[in-house]
Amino acid sequence: MRAPRLIALLVASISAPALAQEYPSKTVTVTLALAAGTGMDVVVRTWSEHLAQSLGRPVIVDNRPGANGIVAANAVRNAPADGHALLVASSAALAVNPIVYKQLPYDPQKDFLPIAVYLKSPFVLVVHPSLPVRSVKELAAYVKARPEQLSYASTGPGGAPRLVTELFMRHYGLNVTHVPYKNTPQGIVDIAAGHVQLGFVEASASRPFIHDKRLRALAVSSLSRFNSLPEVPALAEAMNSPGIEAVSWNALVAPAATPRAAINRLHSEMTRIVGLPDVSKAIASLDLIPVPLESIEANQQYIAAEGRKWGDLVRKLGLAGSQ
Repeated sequence: MRAPRLIALLVASISAPALAQEYPSKTVTVTLALAAGTGMDVVVRTWSEHLAQSLGRPVIVDNRPGANGIVAANAVRNAPADGHALLVASSAALAVNPIVYKQLPYDPQKDFLPIAVYLKSPFVLVVHPSLPVRSVKELAAYVKARPEQLSYASTGPGGAPRLVTELFMRHYGLNVTHVPYKNTPQGIVDIAAGHVQLGFVEASASRPFIHDKRLRALAVSSLSRFNSLPEVPALAEAMNSPGIEAVSWNALVAPAATPRAAINRLHSEMTRIVGLPDVSKAIASLDLIPVPLESIEANQQYIAAEGRKWGDLVRKLGLAGSQ
């Protein structure tokens, strides 16, 4: 009986390293939850070139926008869990959707392993220049004196821009009408035109309007100021509330059943790649914030904490299960 057991042990000890060495065995596909040309797309295409060089296999980018990230997430969830099908999703898909949607075809915690949370996407609080306000506190006082008379632009009910705005308004007890838009650029154009008065918008998309004085920036939603908008205070600074951070983020994830050897290889490669100069430059050029990579377990804890934070707000707003 000892001989067969010894043979089995030898086979197991040889096969595990062999499997690690075999990965990847074919093209790796990275599915994106946003369209081509977006900030997420630009950054992914930059680091995917380095990943292809490291892995020795092609890495292709597959854009599948739609349904707040559900289309892309479901496609990867149903793909073979062998490390060749990966997903890049935002906080909406991984932390907010489980609260907003009655029925979601995937469970972020059970169906995916977060390889890398590698950037944060902050927002800029902007107003139309006609508003006689030049600070967050002045805006709060102006709005409070005019309940339901002003409106703000944002994307859908579970989108980060709306949640950030609602977080801000609840802090000051404000009542502003929500005007939904399909995407941030449309909302920015309407704020600049004066059709709506304010909104938390994507930094890179709003920067040209701010520099041309078609929008006035009052705060950024990150913990610190932007290099591109050094005169604009962070929200925590403007509200005198240390620790307030209201950002979206991007994460590279894989199906949960993916072999750990492949997960560890990808985590190791991404840890190195995200720190490369051209990747850091691509992130910074879009007014995004690079994030030092943590362990898989730390990523899981962060995503769960984000789910609790935004989930509490979604419930208070009455948006839980609204989609």
